[in-house]
Amino acid sequence: MGLMEKRCIATECLNDTGFSYTLSLINGKYKMIILYTLMEFRVVRFNEMKRYIGEISYKTLSSTLKELEKDKLINRKEYPQIPPKVEYSLTERGRSLIPILDAMCEWGLENKI
Repeated sequence: MGLMEKRCIATECLNDTGFSYTLSLINGKYKMIILYTLMEFRVVRFNEMKRYIGEISYKTLSSTLKELEKDKLINRKEYPQIPPKVEYSLTERGRSLIPILDAMCEWGLENKI
């Protein structure tokens, strides 16, 4: 689309945009927090993440991690031992969000009131 071509909202739909798709993957109270945690610490165990985030319930953390895994943004690696050990990390697809997360961090540091 050329710079001079004006889009008309009457013929557009938010659901068709790349913004909407990205938002569908990261929308939710804790998804961005989990992605940020994995960006900062690379490999994190479930209980470490629970302690770091603080106010999240075990059930919410578990279901949010499952959604992020289903969307191929994080890896879940389970070790066959007792007690069970599970580690989470960003996939390559998840790592591709790092520039967005970095930009949010920069903006927050520059605009914190």
